[in-house]
Amino acid sequence: MQLVEEKTGYRKLKVWQKADELAVEVYKITQKLPGCEFYGIVLQIRRAALSVPTNIAEGSGRQNRNEIRQFLNIALGSLSEVEYLLEFCRKIGYLSRFEYERIEGIRSEVGGLLWRFYCAFQE
Repeated sequence: MQLVEEKTGYRKLKVWQKADELAVEVYKITQKLPGCEFYGIVLQIRRAALSVPTNIAEGSGRQNRNEIRQFLNIALGSLSEVEYLLEFCRKIGYLSRFEYERIEGIRSEVGGLLWRFYCAFQE
């Protein structure tokens, strides 16, 4: 049994679309951070943000529920990492309240979609 249709693939998944949007927004917002943070916060949050859609994509290519759950679980963990790093950037003044609330809204939406998608593969 094929769990995610090949002809539609991960690109048609709303959860992947929103996770991709989040990754793009994280990349944009981190361009504004101080250069001294490039090897610190910037690389860390970008890696975590990009991990979410890439693990959704890889998981959707699997045909075994356990494998799909494994990749979605990694995506959930990465999303939590993004959540913390965004909060941290806000606390130290790297993000304005507006920037934080806008990107946190996207992150929160991804979290809800991802959790529901993950639960759909529970036995």
